[in-house]
Amino acid sequence: MVPPNERHMKRQYSNPFILALKARNLTVEIHRHAAYQIVLSNDTPFDSTINGLLFERIHGFLIKPHVPHFCVAEKGTLNVLNIEPYSNIGLELSCRFTENQDYIIFNSPSETNLFFQTPKDSLDVIQIMDTLLSKLPSIEYDDRVTRIVAYIRANYFEQHITPQTFADLVFLSPSRLASLFKKQTGSSLSKYLLWTRLRQAIYLILSDKNRSLTDIAYDTGFYDLPQFNKYMYEMFGMPPKALKHNSDLIEVY
Repeated sequence: MVPPNERHMKRQYSNPFILALKARNLTVEIHRHAAYQIVLSNDTPFDSTINGLLFERIHGFLIKPHVPHFCVAEKGTLNVLNIEPYSNIGLELSCRFTENQDYIIFNSPSETNLFFQTPKDSLDVIQIMDTLLSKLPSIEYDDRVTRIVAYIRANYFEQHITPQTFADLVFLSPSRLASLFKKQTGSSLSKYLLWTRLRQAIYLILSDKNRSLTDIAYDTGFYDLPQFNKYMYEMFGMPPKALKHNSDLIEVY
């Protein structure tokens, strides 16, 4: 029997379009990023400013990509989930917003549970992710898509992967493969590869504080540290240096 924690890790590993972190005593400057973001308190209410509006003593929020915001949670622990907006799970989240709505505020655990349809007073981020994933339509993935996914998992650190690399693996033209992959996952092959590299890079930053950021960039398939910096800031609103030196970022799910 597989231990529960290992089951969770395996399930998460199979969906690189979700990056989930736990942070304690978190204070971040105003920023914006290309991912949907869910921020939830594990314990103590926190303050956040979103689009210039201050929300005090909230339990959490769901925010669209590119909306400026920052959080102050000096006495508690937050779960932060970043989700690729054009993946199937990102598209499911987009349906939760009304027209012209950029964010959704949760003022209590009960509001959070009602929104995500999780058990009453549960603050388990794994249950929230499982519930989100359960809302997705069941898909029987094309063998060619699963072969590409397996290849990316095994070779994401190779710097010279191109659309033609993938096309040659499954004997399709790059355009036909791109169309098939997007139809089944909601997102593009390039984004899938990027998220896989970023997730692994973030894991290395948090688990090996002695390794240089330049080495991590090379080891996870980026050409150099500036390229790594660019994509980290674009996707998650912070550079790798901030993640490396902020010891309050305590866990990657």
